[in-house]
Amino acid sequence: MFFAALAIGLSTACGIVVAQSADGDASPSPSRIVSADDPASRSSPLPARDFSADIEARKRYGTAALEIIGFDVLVNLVNRHASGSSDYDSTLSTIKRNLHSSWGVDNDPFRINQLGHPYQGSMYHGFARSSGLNFWESFAYTFAGSAAWEIAGEKTRPSGNDQVASGIGGAFLGEALFRMASLVLENKSTPSFWREVGAAAISPSTGFNRLAFGQRDDTIFSSHGAEYYSRLNLGYSRSGQNDAGLSTTPVKRNEAQAEFAIDYGLPGKPGYEYTRPFDHFSFQATATSANTFENVLTRGSLFARGYELGPKYRGVLGLYGSYDYIAPQTFRVSSTALSLGTTGQYRASDTITMQGTALLGAGYAAVGTVRSIDERDYHYGVAPQGLLAFRMIYANKFSLDLTGREYFVSRIAAAQRGGHENIARLDAALTMRIKGPHAVSIKYLGNRRDVSYPDIGSRKQTRATIGIFYTLLGHDQFGAVEW
Repeated sequence: MFFAALAIGLSTACGIVVAQSADGDASPSPSRIVSADDPASRSSPLPARDFSADIEARKRYGTAALEIIGFDVLVNLVNRHASGSSDYDSTLSTIKRNLHSSWGVDNDPFRINQLGHPYQGSMYHGFARSSGLNFWESFAYTFAGSAAWEIAGEKTRPSGNDQVASGIGGAFLGEALFRMASLVLENKSTPSFWREVGAAAISPSTGFNRLAFGQRDDTIFSSHGAEYYSRLNLGYSRSGQNDAGLSTTPVKRNEAQAEFAIDYGLPGKPGYEYTRPFDHFSFQATATSANTFENVLTRGSLFARGYELGPKYRGVLGLYGSYDYIAPQTFRVSSTALSLGTTGQYRASDTITMQGTALLGAGYAAVGTVRSIDERDYHYGVAPQGLLAFRMIYANKFSLDLTGREYFVSRIAAAQRGGHENIARLDAALTMRIKGPHAVSIKYLGNRRDVSYPDIGSRKQTRATIGIFYTLLGHDQFGAVEW
C-alpha cells in the first residue's frame, strides 16, 4: 500500500512539475474546452468568444449517471466476494427497507468511513466532471451517488456520517483530483501516453472516460493559466515525543515518507479571476511506511473574489470547502467542513514575500483512537475548526512554512455519545534550495488530542516527529507570484 501510494504521488508530482515549467504553452485551444463552468472570460488566455453552446452540447448527463450506478454495482460485487462480510448482500427487500428507514451513524472501521468513502465519492465526482458537467452539477451527482450506495449498496441502515464523507467530502476531494489531472493533461511537452497515464493515476474516473470515449472525450479542462506551487518530499521522519493514551498500537518511531502538496490559483496573477469553484485550492497527501496514509488534506474556494490592499498585497476572499484526514499512528481525525476565509500574498521587498491563509468554520468530524483498549473511544460530532497558514519566501534561496489546525469536536449530533474533543496540529518546514528545482527540507510535525467523555473521563494523546527530506520543487522558485 505504501509503495502504491508513493507511485501515485510520484506520477502526480512529476506530471505537475513538468507542466508548471510549460505553463506558457499549456492553454488549450478553443475546441478543447469541455467544462460547463469554463466560459471564455477576461481571466482566460483564450480569445473572447462564447463557447456555451459547444459546452452544453458536450455534456453527457445520462452517461455520468450510468457510470456512477455501474461503479456502485461493481464495488458492491467486489465487496461481496472479498470482504467476508454479509453487509453487502443487499436485495430488493433490504433496499425497500432502507428507503423507509431513518438515517443513523455507523461504526465501521475508521479508515473505511473517513478515507475509503470520500475516495469513492471522488470517483463519482470525476465521472461527472469528465462527462462535461460543471462543479455544482457534479456535486449533485456525487451526493446522489452516495445516497444510492447507502440505500442499495449495503443492507445496513443508511448512515448520515457516510453521506457527509462521501457525498460532500468526496466532491471536494474529487474536484482537487480532477483539477490536478487536467494540469497534467495540459502539459504539451510530455508525450501524450504519459500524460494520459498520469492523469488516470490521479483521477481514475477521468482516465476511464478519456479511454472509453476516445476522440469524443479528447478535451481538457482549462486552468485559465492559474499560478500554482507544487512540491514533492521524499525522506525520513523520527518520533521526538509520543503519548499513546488508550491506543494499543505499537508506535513505529522511524518512518519513510513521501509527501505531495500543491497550492493552485495563488493570488496576485494579473487577469486571473476566481469565477469557478476551486479556482483556488490546496492539496496535500502524505504516505508513510508506518500506516500508509498519514494525511490527505484539501481545501478550495467555493464562492470567492480577488481583492487588493495597496500595491503590495493581493488576495482572495470567500467561502471554502474542505476535506481533512489525519492519522498520526495513535489517533485519527477527519472532517468535512465549510469555512469563511482568505488567502493572500504580501510583497514586503524585492527579496521577501509572505503568503498566508486564515480560515474559520464548522463541519462534521470523526475522531478515534487506533486500536483502543476502550472500544468506546471514538466520537462523531459537529466541529468548529480553524486554520492559519504562513509562508515566508526569501529571494530564491529558502522558504519557511508554518500551518496550524484545530478542531473542536462537540457533543452536537454525536449520536447520544456526549463528550467533546479538541485536536491541534502544527506543521513547520524550512526548505533550502540547492540548485534548480532541487532542495532539502527539515520538518517538524506536532499533534495533540484532548478528550473528555462522561463514561471514560479525560484522556490525552500527543505525537511529534522531526524529519529531513529531499524536496523536488514544481520549479526553481517557492511560489511567489509576480505582478
